[in-house]
Amino acid sequence: MFLIRSIDQTATGREIVRERAVEGNELTIGRAAENDIHLADLAVEQNHVRIVPASGGRLRLQATGTLGFTVDGRSTTDVTIDPRDGAELGLGSYRLSFAREGDSEVTVTVRRTEERQTAKVDEQAGFSLAAVMPSKRKVAWASLALILLAFLAVPIWSHINRERVAPGINKPDAVLMDASWRTGSLSSVHHGLEDNCEACHTEPFVAVRDETCLTCHKDIGDHSAEPRLASARGPMSWGDKAQWGVAHAFHKPGPGACTDCHTEHEGAGRMEPTREQFCSDCHGSLDQRLTDTALGNAEDFGKLHPQFQAAIFTAPGQEKLSRASLDDRPKQWNGLRFPHDMHLSKANGVAQMSRRLGTARGYGQPLDCASCHTPTADGVRFLPVDMEKDCESCHSLVFDRIGTTFRTLRHGDVEQMRAELVALDARTPRNTGRRRPGEYGSGGVYRANFGGPGTALMTGAMSEKGLCGECHTPAASGATLKVLPVTQQSRFFIHGWFDHEPHKQEKCTTCHKADTSKAASDLLLPGIAQCRDCHQGETATKAEVPSSCAMCHTYHPRDGAAAAPPRIARK
Repeated sequence: MFLIRSIDQTATGREIVRERAVEGNELTIGRAAENDIHLADLAVEQNHVRIVPASGGRLRLQATGTLGFTVDGRSTTDVTIDPRDGAELGLGSYRLSFAREGDSEVTVTVRRTEERQTAKVDEQAGFSLAAVMPSKRKVAWASLALILLAFLAVPIWSHINRERVAPGINKPDAVLMDASWRTGSLSSVHHGLEDNCEACHTEPFVAVRDETCLTCHKDIGDHSAEPRLASARGPMSWGDKAQWGVAHAFHKPGPGACTDCHTEHEGAGRMEPTREQFCSDCHGSLDQRLTDTALGNAEDFGKLHPQFQAAIFTAPGQEKLSRASLDDRPKQWNGLRFPHDMHLSKANGVAQMSRRLGTARGYGQPLDCASCHTPTADGVRFLPVDMEKDCESCHSLVFDRIGTTFRTLRHGDVEQMRAELVALDARTPRNTGRRRPGEYGSGGVYRANFGGPGTALMTGAMSEKGLCGECHTPAASGATLKVLPVTQQSRFFIHGWFDHEPHKQEKCTTCHKADTSKAASDLLLPGIAQCRDCHQGETATKAEVPSSCAMCHTYHPRDGAAAAPPRIARK
């Protein structure tokens, strides 16, 4: 058994003694915390010395690392001592004294030495520069003056006297030493302004104003008209008024300013999206302040959010999209006749035809969604279905054969189609058994009017099983070959975004029930309940995907690339 006595000294020289007992016959010493005696000194190895019992009540000290130690001033790596005679072990700046009285436990006194050589310090003081240097107080005041000059006076003077130019990204810095005022790195979208502080901070000690932001972001879309936004925010409480009063005294714009949402100097990387709470402050109870709004209240995607409303055409000839809640199971008008379930069957004739076409033509297996629907390059949406690329392998438009060459009608070009069918009648011989006189006879200019293969095709094209009527809705009866316009929508939610790319690990039929759809008018969009299987609100702890408002909505509605989902817009 060992009694460990640690002696420390306070700044005033008072000793603090702590004692503890260590059971057992062995003792370990080192810098690692798991040792029986822990010595916080870099000159001591993690596991430096191991002490084990030896014959006659003596102790054997063994170095367990690569460094040795000193015992009574002599360097060694393995030594046996008798604690009754006393011994001193030296490890770095620590000294460990061993003692034993009779057969009692071994006492190990641990003390840290203070390596000061007062005489040498006094001798060297005469050769130092302290006697000729200014006092510390003078150096401190001079340093303060230099700091104020370099980091305050120079930037302010330079900012006031700089050449006034329009703000812009990647322009040279016109203010000296202003980098010392930077509170943090700019986000990746504003990285070009890193050395051009005056582009945003146009006036000293004045917060960034909206008009400065709009110098570059002049085409930004308005969330709504400013008076309507003010009504949606509602009246401020007395506490908010007091806080904004203080903010305005320091030239801070708002409420509703750009900087209320977009905060900079938060670190490099993308700018963090606006928090859900910002949106719910207005939209959580919007109907109480805007009684004429058609928007439902939205506060949290998992708890309070209206059902999706799709923008669709619902009737032939409709020119403006109408919004319909998915709760009402609306039907869309797209001008097509197309049964999804027939094409996705695994055992019917369509599946057998796909197998016969083989892998050389991109098939070989029953059709699936990817057989006809091709994603856009960015993965967000899908390209329109193309007749020649996606349909004609099965739905052939071949109408004539000349030798080994097949003639195909040109899809979508009605006049060209009519000309080719008329030409087919003009060259096809008649075997009716009756002779027609004059201009109505063989080779006559009116012979084709009596009908031939081309005329028959035009006549039956608009029937339900006809060449065109099988997929299209005719515009009029007869052989006019006119069909109602086809609409292939690529976006149904005009106030929100959906990005297919992050969902590509899911099967299409998980969300789109195409395998049970018998009509092209079926709107195969999932409702909000299906999205909530994975997506819940921003603060949901058990959701697979905690989702804020900014994941699907943008505050500034715009067209083109700027209105794309966040993953695309950031590029």
